[in-house]
Amino acid sequence: MANPLRKHKDRWFGALAIVLALALWECYAALVVKNSFLLPAPLDVTSAFLELLQKGILLQDFQVSMIHFAIGLGLALVVGIPVGIAIGWNRKINAFLDPLIELLRPIPPLAWIPFAIIWFGLTTISAGFVIFVGAVFPILINTYTGFRSVPRVFVEAGKMLGCTKNRDLIRYIAFPSALPSVVSGIRVATGVAWMCLVAAELFGVSNSGLGKNLWFYYNLHRMDCVVVYMILLGLIGLVIDMVFRYIIDRYFLKWQTGEVA
Repeated sequence: MANPLRKHKDRWFGALAIVLALALWECYAALVVKNSFLLPAPLDVTSAFLELLQKGILLQDFQVSMIHFAIGLGLALVVGIPVGIAIGWNRKINAFLDPLIELLRPIPPLAWIPFAIIWFGLTTISAGFVIFVGAVFPILINTYTGFRSVPRVFVEAGKMLGCTKNRDLIRYIAFPSALPSVVSGIRVATGVAWMCLVAAELFGVSNSGLGKNLWFYYNLHRMDCVVVYMILLGLIGLVIDMVFRYIIDRYFLKWQTGEVA
């Protein structure tokens, strides 16, 4: 068991690193660069943040981007996990779908932006589609890998204990065994989805959002506002990953840490 005092000290080291980085940033921007367009100082960024917050722009952009993110990642989960299970469990389905999956998988998600705009217009569905394309394959491939890696002895033991149907074997034997791999795929897909969200909004798939207004303020030469959006994107992505890891470790993978009570 980790020492709580040591973990507390480690957090202070992390906070110290951030403070030193901010101080170095402020000094370099104010004393060396001396040009807020090339590199806004932390004080300029703080002022821009308060300005955007007072106008209510940040909250609106956050809400729009989270809707885009939820649509894309939700669709990726709905499609990626069942298809991954199917191709991982059934060799015939794998042989049938594998060529199509391997043909589509290398296509960059941003390459679908023209069709997203043509098919769905500048809507939330259009942004969600681009995010879906980026997020579905990590989930699908990791689910497939997890199911293909289920030890044969687990399946035989399940049959001996009464799991004779494929549905029961998948539910009670294969899926719990493959869950760590599935979770890894979802975590990777979450990061990819967040990057695709920003890229999709940057390239005009949506009329608003964090990525959209990042580009808007760049066109206005408001680089302090651009940095605000960059920092927010990083922080939101970090929080999403931390919450996801907490939920998974707390409720689904407790057995990996021995916390089964």
